[in-house]
Amino acid sequence: MLNTDTIRPRGPIVIDIENITKHYVMGEETVHALRGVTLQIHRNEYLAIMGPSGSGKSTLMNMLGCLDTPSSGRYEFNGKDVSAMNDDELATIRNHEIGFVFQTFNLLPRSTSLRNVELPLIYAGIDAEVREERAADSLRAVGLGDRLQHKPNELSGGQRQRVAIARALVNNPSIILADEPTGNLDSKTGEEIMALLENLYQEGNTIILVTHEADIARHARRIVHLRDGLVESDATAEQPEIETLAFT
Repeated sequence: MLNTDTIRPRGPIVIDIENITKHYVMGEETVHALRGVTLQIHRNEYLAIMGPSGSGKSTLMNMLGCLDTPSSGRYEFNGKDVSAMNDDELATIRNHEIGFVFQTFNLLPRSTSLRNVELPLIYAGIDAEVREERAADSLRAVGLGDRLQHKPNELSGGQRQRVAIARALVNNPSIILADEPTGNLDSKTGEEIMALLENLYQEGNTIILVTHEADIARHARRIVHLRDGLVESDATAEQPEIETLAFT
């Protein structure tokens, strides 16, 4: 049975997509990656998107993250029509509204944890003193207050992913979009990262998790399955035992 005590009340709609399609022309062939996806995601939700290879989940992730635009259909993010935005407007949404967490961490190898987390604030034009303080606070929030000056090669895989999560949090985004966040980690470290995401959800963050692993998806409260570019199912997840982490 699902423990409903772990489900936070849903807030207003943050993402509203209706009949989204995406096709790519590859030589003489047209690939229909999304064939008409309709989906609403509310603030305070923890949602997982699953599907086999070729199902359209990576394309949908790119749409939700404003990394790509649909061929047709409607997409509203916090009430703004994303479908009609230009590249600069999409970049603004990505930098201010979405925190990205990638499987490969995407950290600058020669920069410290603090500098890596500061990057979104640099792009946002935040004053140096303010951004350093906010970046340090973000790292402390994921348990890395003693690793501010460490570079990626001085950190474990799990610590690198925590730096990436701190970077995703630093702009106080509307959603955290995590793409296979445990894909490059061993199972124990992966569970620690999922426990951290659980903490963030319980603290009020909206999390969208993209994964092909059923055990990872079950940490979410809602699972959307894609197949052949369409939503095959959209249902409440049966929860595993959930561990939370306490950071000091």
